[in-house]
Amino acid sequence: MNQQISRFRLRSVAAVLTSALAATAAWAIEPFTVRDIRIEGLQRVEPGTVFASIPLRVGETYTDDRGSAAIRALFDLGLFKDVRIDVNGNVVVVIVEERPTIADVDFVGAKEFDKEALKKALREVGLTDGRPFDKALADRAEQELKRQYISRSLYNAEVVTTVTPIERNRVNLTFTVTEGAPARIRDIRIVGANAFSESTLLGLFDQDTGGWLSWYTKSNQYSRTKLNADLETLKQYYITRGYMEFRVDSTQVAISPNRQDLSITVNIHEGPKYVVSGVRLDGNYLGRDDEFKSLITIKPGEAYNGEQVTETTKAFNDYFASFGYAFARVQAKPEIDRENNRVALVLQADPSRRVYVRRINVSGNNKTRDEVIRREFRQFEASWYDGDRIKLSRERVDRLGYFTEVNVDTQEVPGSPDQVDLTYNVVEKPTGSLQLGAGFSSSDKISLNFGITQENVFGSGNYLGLNVNTSKYYRTISLTTTDPYFTQDGISRTISVFHQTTRPYYSTDGDYSLVAEGGSIRFGVPFSEVDTVFFGAGIERYKFKPGDVPDYSLLALVNPALATYYRDLYGKSIPQAYLNYFQCGFQYGAGGYATSLDCNRDSVWGVPLTIGWARDDRDSALVPTKGRVQRANLEFGVGGDFSYGKTSYQFQQYIPLSKQYTLALNAELGYAKAFGGKDYPIFKNFYAGGLGSIRGFEQNSLGPRDTVTTAALGGTKKAVFNIELSTPFPGAGNDRTLRLYTFLDAGNVFADRRDGQTDEQWKAQQRIRASFGLGISWISPLGPLRIAYAVPIRQQKEVPDPNNPLVPLVPADRTQRVQFQIGTAF
Repeated sequence: MNQQISRFRLRSVAAVLTSALAATAAWAIEPFTVRDIRIEGLQRVEPGTVFASIPLRVGETYTDDRGSAAIRALFDLGLFKDVRIDVNGNVVVVIVEERPTIADVDFVGAKEFDKEALKKALREVGLTDGRPFDKALADRAEQELKRQYISRSLYNAEVVTTVTPIERNRVNLTFTVTEGAPARIRDIRIVGANAFSESTLLGLFDQDTGGWLSWYTKSNQYSRTKLNADLETLKQYYITRGYMEFRVDSTQVAISPNRQDLSITVNIHEGPKYVVSGVRLDGNYLGRDDEFKSLITIKPGEAYNGEQVTETTKAFNDYFASFGYAFARVQAKPEIDRENNRVALVLQADPSRRVYVRRINVSGNNKTRDEVIRREFRQFEASWYDGDRIKLSRERVDRLGYFTEVNVDTQEVPGSPDQVDLTYNVVEKPTGSLQLGAGFSSSDKISLNFGITQENVFGSGNYLGLNVNTSKYYRTISLTTTDPYFTQDGISRTISVFHQTTRPYYSTDGDYSLVAEGGSIRFGVPFSEVDTVFFGAGIERYKFKPGDVPDYSLLALVNPALATYYRDLYGKSIPQAYLNYFQCGFQYGAGGYATSLDCNRDSVWGVPLTIGWARDDRDSALVPTKGRVQRANLEFGVGGDFSYGKTSYQFQQYIPLSKQYTLALNAELGYAKAFGGKDYPIFKNFYAGGLGSIRGFEQNSLGPRDTVTTAALGGTKKAVFNIELSTPFPGAGNDRTLRLYTFLDAGNVFADRRDGQTDEQWKAQQRIRASFGLGISWISPLGPLRIAYAVPIRQQKEVPDPNNPLVPLVPADRTQRVQFQIGTAF
């Protein structure tokens, strides 16, 4: 026989490939030189992909081993459901059957998880449009989705995967979910607790059996992650109180037959309570033993406190790192005296080797430019590793406000034991906001407001803000831009321009208005890592428009007395302080009736110069629990019609009383004075009252009042004090986004005694106002919302004027029991 035709066929699947190859050994053929290679069965896969994958070329010798290797290589691509090789003479024929391609992935009935987030997760593992369908991958995705539902306490959740073939060897993949109702925690038991009551220990848990707000907090929905966190909290509670051998022996979670209720039992071993008998150092402390001893927070004679031990070892590691020892090891080894329940701690240190930073990488900044992050670094490349500078760099990047997470990873450089690379991993968050609003009132009719801000314009780190308000009584447009690195040294520059028209305070019939316009520039100079000093200058112009005097000449022909009364009433509708400052008076025409109200200076302008200082070391800007804020500002009016000085100072202190309770203190002081014999500009006065100041009184209503219109005029002195206790909201557990707070406010705004004031009026102006009350704070999707119910406990009652019953000698304070606000902490 001149030519022997042999057919060699191998069928295989990944799990039994080796067995299949062994079974075909009986059909082995003699090696031959490949004259040609053909591929059959391709639909979407490019032939070049197959040729590049198989270890066989034309002109090479074909063997059984090479055939087996070619089949394995093609299966490894994951593109084919079946592969076989036929040999026809000297021609190798590769026959493939492609896997179907996924045309669409959809989720039906999934409400607990965002559908787009689920699709994104499948896309990352290869289950997405246009990719080959892998049944094993789909099965794993189904099981993982079930596990995710169990982690959300949805034990009755069912997931069914449906594969629907369609034309052109494609399939639609559908995950149909029946979620069911979540399982609720029916009871939690702690077995083995003797030193503390079970109710005290359960109060530490974020998970509980639920309350009337469980629909919001979901605290009664079991989560293994939350339970582990609660157990860690329980452990910390014990080891900070001397129980250093405390342990959790076991945790049982029992589910009811209907899979709707859960019972959790935690078995603990408390152990004896130990007192620290002493602390000593052991190991290499770089000859700085006294410096390290000063970092010890462990207190002999007191109960063992695990937090103090952790703080001490961390402080030691950080101090070693400040000298370049990135891999220093510090261990606190206890020497236990069980007979007397005492423990001596030995702090053993091994500084290891000193290293320097070879390279610093930034990861995760898809929008923010590298330079915006790198300019915050205080640790530099090719410098000795400095733990303090690395920590400070992370904090400075975090304080930018552009990221939800900032983490630092340290990697050793292979082959270079004295080098490390740092990677700052960031997770970006949206930094822009768009605000659109509309309001309706009988006075304003329809008013619109619009605001757009971007804290990180085009990833440059610059701030841009535009605000517009069309209210009849407060029309404004302002534009502000900030470049935080106007210079390479970190000096910031802020430019603002504004134009606003207001009808301030409490006008009645008068149609007066105050138009303010101007601009300013301010520079912020960092004098240290935590202190910034601001310098600024601006130019401002204020124009007073008293409005038109109504024509009462026709009325005067009929009733001269009534015309005079209405003319005087118009004049009295404008606060006398405005008339005095702008030197306004009536012009009279024929018959002795006013025809206009003219002002000698209908507008004033000046140049305010400002200098300020700020320091903020709170642990959070939205929900602070500890830390301090201090702000001081000094403003001088120079040039033009201004000659004044104005200073203010604010101090806030947050004191954590426990995990659940926070005490906050606030004080604001202000003082202003005119210079050079000029009048102090009334529009620069301080104001008080309302949320953010003294609750229970109308916004900006406290202080000196106009004797006729009773309009609040503000004052040149201000003192406001607040005490606030933040507590868990009933039924919300330890959720910090929804809190209840009680408060006590006191203070007022003061001014110099005016000519003509009676003793009673002067005393009323100087009295301190105070209030107390209850409020709710909620970090809502719209921003921080605060509602307060306040009861004034020290307020001014109305004092009638015996000579004029229509106008009180001293008007009563304007109170407001319920107040609502988005924003400030006090």
